[in-house]
Amino acid sequence: METNLPKQEVVVALDIGTTKVCAIAGRKNEYGKIEILGVGKVDSEGVMRGIVTNIEKTVRAISDAVIAAERAVGKSIKIVHVGIAGQHIKSLQHRGILTRHDDNDEISQKDIDKLVSDMYKLVLPPGDKILHVIPQEYTIDNEQGITDPIGMSGVRLEANFHIITGQITASHNIDRCVRKAGLQVADMTLEPIASSSAVLSDEEKEAGIALVDIGGGTTDITIFQEGIIRHTAVIPFGGNVITKDIKEGCSVIQQQAEKLKIKFGSALAEEVYDNRIITIPGLKGREPKEISEKNLARIIQARVEEILDYVVWEIRRSGYERKLIGGIVLTGGGALLSNIDKITAFHTGMSTRIGLPIEHLAHGYTEQVCSPVFSTAIGLLIKGIDSNEKRPEKIKEVEIAEEEIALKEPSNATEVKGKWYDQLFKKTKEWFEEEPDSDF
Repeated sequence: METNLPKQEVVVALDIGTTKVCAIAGRKNEYGKIEILGVGKVDSEGVMRGIVTNIEKTVRAISDAVIAAERAVGKSIKIVHVGIAGQHIKSLQHRGILTRHDDNDEISQKDIDKLVSDMYKLVLPPGDKILHVIPQEYTIDNEQGITDPIGMSGVRLEANFHIITGQITASHNIDRCVRKAGLQVADMTLEPIASSSAVLSDEEKEAGIALVDIGGGTTDITIFQEGIIRHTAVIPFGGNVITKDIKEGCSVIQQQAEKLKIKFGSALAEEVYDNRIITIPGLKGREPKEISEKNLARIIQARVEEILDYVVWEIRRSGYERKLIGGIVLTGGGALLSNIDKITAFHTGMSTRIGLPIEHLAHGYTEQVCSPVFSTAIGLLIKGIDSNEKRPEKIKEVEIAEEEIALKEPSNATEVKGKWYDQLFKKTKEWFEEEPDSDF
């Protein structure tokens, strides 16, 4: 069935994580759902806890992931929407005030943009930059609790802002890696905000919910209440710390520890009823090693409980502990750990579910992307598509301005050439080219 809606352009999201680098290409269909056109996923070796530690290895991983996505899409990729995370991410609350000259004029988007742009002038610690400025409630002439002030009248416009900051060097290193891979960064989004776009419904955000994204190097927390981001935090522990504990506790190598965690791991030792013995091949002809599945679960549970202690502390610090009707949603690669939703519910006392990034996907997506591992990448794709939809008018304005400049360039060039230097050059040239007098 043909539709009058124009065909959306392909958007590419790039998730540079501690354990993987993932590139996803997609576009919005005529029904407003996201179609996944191509996926490229490779192991990441140059990133630690969300921060680039090896430029060359990260560039190689980005190139490999993008090439895999290009093959699936059938066209070259030049612009990507990138995520940023890491322990350096901080958040703060700030209040902005704008005094308007005419109380009869309606409050417009320009007034909101002025308030937001003023927040970017805040003095931050050396080496930090503002990544996101998120408006919360507005106040107009002491009338509080306004969520959308556009169209209203008033002299004094105030707003509470949730401001997210990060290290300049961390964002520069990500940008450098992307550029070295022959790509251009369209925008940089905080990864927990992107993940929330992929796995949370509007009803959950309105009711109050904590999204806990357990990645390889970090655990990201985003708290929503009344549809607004209220708190963001990054805990410097993730799935890699659990793997390291298994490696040390069971005296095995890194690869074996990772396989034990994925295949036999459980976050709740009480749920391991049949205490099986897992046999691991020995090194270089040595005897195989036997590990109890119950002991493996105890090692994992100890570290998961520690991570959850930090999660509970952040929720309490936000002040929204008793306002989260929706409870907790777990996503990221760590959410694949068996029984992690049960131990989270027991440890926090909140209802818990596993968040899958299929909230906005069109039918026909592959089973591969139906995993919490792809929550951030699909969230970045959604954010990229949204920003592209808001950008056409600005792009047209830029194109018109560029056309005007192009038209003016010849006249400007003529004016410059009309200067004394060019006139002198012209006269000298004429003098030398002048034919000699026949009577000479």
